[in-house]
Amino acid sequence: MTHDFSLPDGYAEWLGDLKERIRAARQRAAFAVNTELLALYWQIGREIADRQETQGWGAKVIERISQDLRIAFPDMTGLSKRNLAYMRAFAVAWPDPEFVQQPAAQIPWAHHQVLLDKFDDAEPRLAYAAAAVEHGWSRSVMSLHIEGRTLERSGRAISNFERTLPPEASDLAREIVKDPYNFEFLGVGREARERDIEQALVDHVTQFLVELGVGFAYVGRQVSLEVGGEDFFIDLLFYHLRLRCYVVIELKAGKFRPEHLGQLNFYLAAVDGEMAHPDDAPTIGILLCQSRNQVVAEYSLRGSMQPLGIAEYQLLASLPSVERLQQELSGPE
Repeated sequence: MTHDFSLPDGYAEWLGDLKERIRAARQRAAFAVNTELLALYWQIGREIADRQETQGWGAKVIERISQDLRIAFPDMTGLSKRNLAYMRAFAVAWPDPEFVQQPAAQIPWAHHQVLLDKFDDAEPRLAYAAAAVEHGWSRSVMSLHIEGRTLERSGRAISNFERTLPPEASDLAREIVKDPYNFEFLGVGREARERDIEQALVDHVTQFLVELGVGFAYVGRQVSLEVGGEDFFIDLLFYHLRLRCYVVIELKAGKFRPEHLGQLNFYLAAVDGEMAHPDDAPTIGILLCQSRNQVVAEYSLRGSMQPLGIAEYQLLASLPSVERLQQELSGPE
């Protein structure tokens, strides 16, 4: 029941601050619980592994440990034979007990199970653990990024970002541009025309944004720009929330050619002059092609003063025509 009385001065501000402190405290409590649970699982797994190695305990002992612990702690979950095996693998995968100081200690146990299933090496496990912490990935989202090799493809595009952007923006720009991009989800073959690919990307914009990565906001396709009384149309336009700039994506079916960059350079200058806010960072251009010559691409970028990246994209392998199949099946005449 609420009472009708006037609120004291400063109450709304105090309440807002109190709510933030409560949220922060709950987050710290959840983090502390997760850290304690991981530390316990690591200790159990380490001791199982040590006894198997030094005292010859066999694999079957894990089943007996599970039975005894579940009798002792009937209300506690996570004591199954399978989970105990994960604990052993967890301790072996992170042999240093100081792992609690790393990003790996900030993700839930279910994330660790995925990482243990997917990777034998520590480096990718740590990289995806750090990315999951940074971007707040759920277990299923992290699994999708692992399957799509998101981190392995990030930062591999040919670009001039180091020369054309400030150091902090340059590093992030290189990180957000993948190579190659995987557009197989579009369901179109390699012979598809540029406009067909563009339309398919817009029709599947949610998956397209997932493939682009964190921070991209879709602005539009064939975005109209009027420059000097003439109309021009940008293939795909995005805004990146962390870089605080527009991102122009030009799509080319086939092999990269140096002249492709002339058009993209013009679009970047036009967006900066006609659309961007004075507080926006310089517009970035990404040219996507089906193939490229590394040396030709690097030389093409040398003279440009605009921030540009060149990356490849992959489509479904083109299916042979019905006529070709019939010829191949019938054999030589």
